[in-house]
Amino acid sequence: MKTVSSWRAVWLIAKRELNTRLRTRSFVVGTAVLLVILMGYVLLQSTLADNQDKSKIGLTGQTAGIAQQLQKAGEAIGEKIETVTVADPAQGKTQVESGDLDALLSGNATELKVLVKSELDTKLRTVLNGVSQQEVLNGILSEAQKSPDEVMRTVGQTQVEVDSIKPPDPEKSQRMVIGLIVAVLLYMSIVTYGTLVAQGVVEEKSSRVVEILLSTVRPWHLLLGKVIGLGLVGLTQLVIIGGAGLIVASATNVLTLSGVATGALLWGVVWYLLGFLLYATVYGAMGSLVSRQEDTQSVIGPVNIVLILGFVVGFNLLAQSPEGTGTKILSLVPLLSPVLMPARIAAGTVEVWEVALSLGLTVGAIALFTWLGARIYQNSVLRVGSRIKLSEALKG
Repeated sequence: MKTVSSWRAVWLIAKRELNTRLRTRSFVVGTAVLLVILMGYVLLQSTLADNQDKSKIGLTGQTAGIAQQLQKAGEAIGEKIETVTVADPAQGKTQVESGDLDALLSGNATELKVLVKSELDTKLRTVLNGVSQQEVLNGILSEAQKSPDEVMRTVGQTQVEVDSIKPPDPEKSQRMVIGLIVAVLLYMSIVTYGTLVAQGVVEEKSSRVVEILLSTVRPWHLLLGKVIGLGLVGLTQLVIIGGAGLIVASATNVLTLSGVATGALLWGVVWYLLGFLLYATVYGAMGSLVSRQEDTQSVIGPVNIVLILGFVVGFNLLAQSPEGTGTKILSLVPLLSPVLMPARIAAGTVEVWEVALSLGLTVGAIALFTWLGARIYQNSVLRVGSRIKLSEALKG
């Protein structure tokens, strides 16, 4: 019988997993569902972005004369203001109650009265106060026989002088959004496909297929091939979802296809591969401790808990304080680096030495867990029946 080289054996096993999983209905349906969810989220953000800085104001009586001033004042602070003339104040009140109008103005320019449904938006309050104050000032200057325009030009030329330690990042908010999305996608993918590795090991063990496979390949060939195969399946899904998300986000102007977005996707791919290799070997090793699918969760539960707790804590720190000490420390921990580090890279809050250090620590952790996982797998995969203790599997 012709001898197959080690890496050839690993690749054949990985290819088998890849071909089998990509053709399954669960992969196609799961990818489609995730795409629909992502597209819905992007479209929701697009709608919210369009409506966030837009106000519709009804003008009654003398306030109709300040429509142009309101629009110009709104533009000065990034607020788009649409004005409509309302002939009947009662009708305007009804429109405010129904949400068709954000506010209804009455009175006159110097004594504006504002009717809102519950609370006046802060930006809109600033605009209305500014317009009213300007009208009052114009009146006082006219009484003093001074030109309001000339006085305001002089006042407008007075500006504070601002010095920055580092230039502002115009893409800061976009970076943050991309970083958080990358963290969520990587976490979901690692958990999903890591669990599939464990379930696949249990399935082969319970059906005795593993005994046939191990007659021609070594245990570590089988484990590593399964990990690589399912990792490529997860990577395929991640690239499909990430690529589609970037295209839709760009088309709806939620994001721009700049170096930030594409760089985040590329770093996401790198850290997905590292994270999957780190966790999937552990998932596979733990799955080899049991012989029934119903027992799978009991052995991979501790791994899930570590990942979930780390993700929840890290995600909150990332959202609240992306440049904080706690976020930096957690992103360097190998078990959390695959989720947090690409998010920090996308957010632009990481130094080059931090990326290099986290890569080195993660690669070292992968080597350690691969050695431990292969040992556990080799010592327990052929033992059927009751659950095997981890200490026994490590001893052999």
